[in-house]
Amino acid sequence: MSPSSTGSPTTPVTGNAVAINNFAFSPAELKVKAGTKVTWTNQDADAHTVTSAGSGGPLHSAALATHATYSFTFTKPGTYAYLCTIHPFMTATVEVTR
Repeated sequence: MSPSSTGSPTTPVTGNAVAINNFAFSPAELKVKAGTKVTWTNQDADAHTVTSAGSGGPLHSAALATHATYSFTFTKPGTYAYLCTIHPFMTATVEVTR
């Protein structure tokens, strides 16, 4: 028997890609090292944005059409919360470590 690979839903996933699918960011919690370029890809038929929650955040995409991408390179450690401004119930975070 192989161990389960599902893990806890609250455990941040490492990597550098976020899918926008079924009105959700997947993974909802991403953990990367400083200097990592993260790319979001819209897989929905509806447009979505990748926008920092609150004012002054670094994420500000245009509305992404189906299959469009947005990339950002995180240079400073911290936790970056973001959302889709068109569908504000869509939220997620990127945790940046050294």
